[in-house]
Amino acid sequence: MAEAFGTLLKEWRSRRRMSQLDLALASNVSARHISFLETGRAKPSQPMVLRLSESLEVPRSNRNALLNAAGFAQAYKARRFDEAEMSDVSAAMTWMLDRHDPFPAIALDRHWHIVRMNTCSKALLEPMGIGQGDSLLEAFLSGGPFAAALENRDEIAGHMVSRLRTESAHLGGDGVLDTAADRLAAMVGEDPPVRESRMPAIIAARYRVGDVTLSMFSTIAQFGSTEDIVLAEMKIELMFPADEFTRQALLARAGHA
Repeated sequence: MAEAFGTLLKEWRSRRRMSQLDLALASNVSARHISFLETGRAKPSQPMVLRLSESLEVPRSNRNALLNAAGFAQAYKARRFDEAEMSDVSAAMTWMLDRHDPFPAIALDRHWHIVRMNTCSKALLEPMGIGQGDSLLEAFLSGGPFAAALENRDEIAGHMVSRLRTESAHLGGDGVLDTAADRLAAMVGEDPPVRESRMPAIIAARYRVGDVTLSMFSTIAQFGSTEDIVLAEMKIELMFPADEFTRQALLARAGHA
């Protein structure tokens, strides 16, 4: 059992590109002890498994695997939003999404499936056949109405490649995200287009909606200090107008003009 834990520990240390000394210093233990743990000569306590996991930034679901390998029960759970324990979190998410109207806001899981949407997002995405439970990755990659509506699809795809690979690396590798990144890279190429002038402050996505173009950029919020697997991987994407025309158009759509 200790040997199985040691193998997983070494794999995660390699993924994070940390030496045994790096991990030892980050975890306040000796490099010799890290070596003994990896070779199976020492067996970790449960607090030690959790401390090393924190130092290695191991995702919650993978921390369960490390605990199991060391002979301990799982410590992290993936709760449903309809569970009583999640009521305050669920209410907070709804508050954020609703208060962001009349601008779009969506909650996404680790594979970019839509968990929740606000009113503006529904108005924009549902005519494209996208609703709660659907994957924005697949909508983008399929070449359907959502992808067709993006006037600067290749530019956005280039940025998505980097984002997907960063998210996958944080998770210690994710097949869904890696495959999507590879498909996007093959679509637009690995190298971003060369610009004649300096880079802009933001890269806005330009959506063609009817006879107008809406230009928006996004910010991403995540839950802090969470020990739930689902919440730790949840992203709330809040989109903002990138120009005055878009701002006025969204306000008018919601009857605020």
